[in-house]
Amino acid sequence: MEIIIANKSHAIYAKIICKTIADSANIRGTGIAKRTTDYIIQRMNNQNAVIALDEGKFVGFCYIEKWSHGKFVANSGLIVHPDYRGKGIAKLIKEKIFNYSRLKFPEAKVFSITTGLPVMKMNSDLGYKPVTFSELTKDQSFWDGCQTCKNYDVLQRTSQSMCLCTGMLYDPKQAKASSKKTSIKVFKRLKNIKQSLFLKKNKK
Repeated sequence: MEIIIANKSHAIYAKIICKTIADSANIRGTGIAKRTTDYIIQRMNNQNAVIALDEGKFVGFCYIEKWSHGKFVANSGLIVHPDYRGKGIAKLIKEKIFNYSRLKFPEAKVFSITTGLPVMKMNSDLGYKPVTFSELTKDQSFWDGCQTCKNYDVLQRTSQSMCLCTGMLYDPKQAKASSKKTSIKVFKRLKNIKQSLFLKKNKK
């Protein structure tokens, strides 16, 4: 298996990538923003994506989005094909895309919003810290991308101040000052609080 920077030649995998993301969202019942094949291909063409392949077979994927004129970048769309899950591949892809983002955009703050506890743990291991949405990009086109998520109504109800997702941020200027990792118990407690608060409101 190889994990490499995607390019134009990998456009043939765009359809299965989108399908895998959509299928995963349906199975988990959690918020995952859907993407079109054109959107995925554009990231490949700009070499802002990482793809994992096993002798030509699709294994996993993640891409970079640039926001606020390059002040922020997000590592989004992390996905692993069902045939390869449970083998630690997601972590390898996450590390690859994070290190590539730091190399390509060394001054940018790297951020993530996610409902997935495993992703929160991976982010924490890489030096991300939990933050409020106000500390993330103000670029409205980023938040507009959440419209395909099943929890978008929560984001609207809170005027984009919070959602079921947890915001996490890696600030290169502060990374060396604090290496303390956030306990997974903290993320679980935060997720439970949000689900209790917002899902109850949604049922009323």
